[in-house]
Amino acid sequence: MDWVFLILAGIFEMFGVLMINKLNKDRNLVSFLLLVAGFGLSFLFLSFAMATLPMGTAYAVWTGIGASGGAILGMIFYGESRNVLRIVFIAMVLGSAVGLKLVS
Repeated sequence: MDWVFLILAGIFEMFGVLMINKLNKDRNLVSFLLLVAGFGLSFLFLSFAMATLPMGTAYAVWTGIGASGGAILGMIFYGESRNVLRIVFIAMVLGSAVGLKLVS
């Protein structure tokens, strides 16, 4: 269950990043509340995961999911660059997270 919590934490981290962009565009209370909810749930699920997973592993996977997921969502929703090298390096980050799962 700890890895499920960690993946959920990463997903809410990605949502929080999207809400930062939305808040910068819309500047309204709903956007702000969604941002707080996204990051709040991200930290909550990260803390659940860290009850059993080593801190270094949990943090590395959480940041990897958030960073690579944010970059992918930027490509999908905001037309950010889809450069081949950018995609290769995002895949490397995700591969590293999977590798940490395999050795933990």
